[in-house]
Amino acid sequence: MLELRAEPLTPEAFAAFGDVIDSRSSDHFMINSGRTRRHHDLAKVEVAGESPRVLISIFVSQPVEAPLELTFLERHPLGSQAFMPLHEEQFLVVVAPPGDTVDPAAVRAFITDGRQGVNYAKGTWHAIQSVLEREGEFLVVDRGGAGHNCDEYPLNIRVTLE
Repeated sequence: MLELRAEPLTPEAFAAFGDVIDSRSSDHFMINSGRTRRHHDLAKVEVAGESPRVLISIFVSQPVEAPLELTFLERHPLGSQAFMPLHEEQFLVVVAPPGDTVDPAAVRAFITDGRQGVNYAKGTWHAIQSVLEREGEFLVVDRGGAGHNCDEYPLNIRVTLE
């Protein structure tokens, strides 16, 4: 079994897997007569394949317990997938670089601080939604349209918190 310790999520550490979505560290400009800060273009939304379109959904996830035991990772080869917590929910992020298989030595685990979201780049292997402590509500942006867009790779992983 692959043993991982979740590390704090930072844009630098996560760069190989996609984008960290965090308004606290992004540039912004004012809109709506100066009453709204727009944190613009925080993640690269990718869609490919036949008749792609961007979906915006809300996922409501039940909490997991640590250590988290996983039996697979999944990937979406035709588009990116972003998760943004709506109520400062902390969650675990387990990822591996894109490719036909998963190299266990390249799997990483991160823990968000509750205000951060993630955008998994197209083809990035990742774990299922793993919110901690309480039910979590997430704004999700991903790909819809024709074509097979979800692969699973069997792998036994145990993730602990720091």
